[in-house]
Amino acid sequence: MSEVCRKMTLMRQILTSCFGPNGRLKQVHNNVGGHVLTTSTSTSLLQAVSSSEPLLKLITASILNHLSRFSDCGLYTGILCLSLIDHVQKSGLRPSVAIKINKQLLGVCTSFLNQEDCGCKVNVDFNSCQTLVTLARSVISSKPACVLTEREQQHISTLAVHAFLLTVPCGDTRGSPDRVRLGRTVTVSSEGHFVLDSAVFPGLLVNAPDMQLHPTDSERTRRGPGPFRLALFTVSLSGDLSELGVETLEVHRGAPDPEALILDQLLRLGEQAVTDQVEVFMCQRVIHPVLQHYLRRHGVLVIERLGIAVIEPIVQMTGAQAVALYQTPIPPEAYGQVKGCCVRTIGSREMLHLLPPQEPAPAVCTMVLFHRNETMLNELKTACQRAEHVLRLTLRDPVALLGGGCTETHLAAYVRNKGTTEAAEAALSLGVSRSQYLLGLNGFCSSLETVALALEHDGGTSLVDQTHAHHWSVPQGEGLQWGDGGEVPASCGCGLVERRARPGLELEWTPLNTRYPFRPVPLVVDKDTAPTPQLRVLDSFTAKLNALQVAVEMANLVLDIRYVIQDVN
Repeated sequence: MSEVCRKMTLMRQILTSCFGPNGRLKQVHNNVGGHVLTTSTSTSLLQAVSSSEPLLKLITASILNHLSRFSDCGLYTGILCLSLIDHVQKSGLRPSVAIKINKQLLGVCTSFLNQEDCGCKVNVDFNSCQTLVTLARSVISSKPACVLTEREQQHISTLAVHAFLLTVPCGDTRGSPDRVRLGRTVTVSSEGHFVLDSAVFPGLLVNAPDMQLHPTDSERTRRGPGPFRLALFTVSLSGDLSELGVETLEVHRGAPDPEALILDQLLRLGEQAVTDQVEVFMCQRVIHPVLQHYLRRHGVLVIERLGIAVIEPIVQMTGAQAVALYQTPIPPEAYGQVKGCCVRTIGSREMLHLLPPQEPAPAVCTMVLFHRNETMLNELKTACQRAEHVLRLTLRDPVALLGGGCTETHLAAYVRNKGTTEAAEAALSLGVSRSQYLLGLNGFCSSLETVALALEHDGGTSLVDQTHAHHWSVPQGEGLQWGDGGEVPASCGCGLVERRARPGLELEWTPLNTRYPFRPVPLVVDKDTAPTPQLRVLDSFTAKLNALQVAVEMANLVLDIRYVIQDVN
């Protein structure tokens, strides 16, 4: 069991060292050689690091499952889960007792966080982009492997919100949030360019490497606005016999040439497209050169080798149906529409920009990301995808939690005060002694505060104010004169509480994890007499609430395991 505990401690140290905007990067390399992964994201790290310990595999699987659904708070889940297990082992509390106490305290946390007057929550105002940008920036800045400056973080965060808003329908969807069909953001990336050149375009950008070779295509993109009728094929139109899937083809003497017959079918397909006034002809795979020449001669814009990744976005944006046969006529309902098209240069590539039609449909936009090298670019793409998912979660629950460790310290103070006050009643209802309950309460609250402590990586000191229970970080080397706030930063971790916010209200601080019980006071800002504080860090309410539940439930599951049966053959 000591070996299992050692491995859990090591895993907690690894996850803790990656946590927050100042987290340390991790390089994962197989000892027999191969690719070196540099990352600061929990998904990439947990997928790359393998363990032979079944309990660690179980914890890793639960974190990855949470991330697949919510995209955020993976490190939070792992740190909290492993901290809960560690506190139970060090306290000597029986696992069965700890499990009951953890369940009861989890209920206290979820009940508090779902209250309307919860001091950890702020409303997400969709009439202003400021809260959305702060939420996106918090996700992106927590990935230090992106290596972004303050200005670059702000630019990318604004682009993420812009792309998110483009994919949200503009119609009235009140009363039916579950039926809202959101659009899609497609990411195009290119390395070796400035991050600040990144941009968002309505519509879809697709590769068109041969546009320069065909002047008729370039001329076609410069014509007047559409809408243009579009046909989309997923079947190969190359005319090769190998595409038929027949291993052996027997041709009798005097029989027509099979390749000529296939070409005739392809040309009849082209004639129908011209007759039906198709102006954009696209194929996932290869188009026969003769068919290309015929279509271009009739003024049709031809794009081939699209690849499978962009087929679904094209279908979603244009309303087209992907045609999988060329032996039969194109059904009229298979055609889609685009408003227009033009050629854009993205890095060293020529790309065709398809503009979305005017009809109300799920919008598709393209986010073009630039960065200095491949590693940073991959991390940036991942961070932007995570940010988009977090922003989408706010459509169902338009609230966010305070970041910077303030939710954890505020929640720990609330639970510790409530638990201490009601210890006798809670212990009686759980069938445990009061001392056991207080021991479990201290372990639970200390585990929450451990998450806030994990944000500090440079030897600084973490404090908590004794009024609002927000997290404050004093950098290393500065005097710890927190009694009068002389060396305390101007604002807390999330930015909501300011050191000199209100005259006559003097804050007092104490080191985090001092176990001093007090009831935290929610901050009420009088907009008429004081300026509204600027929030610096916000976390997803939905993602963090689920992460809290997963962490506690997984810790209880691990504590409840008595035997592991493992096949070593």
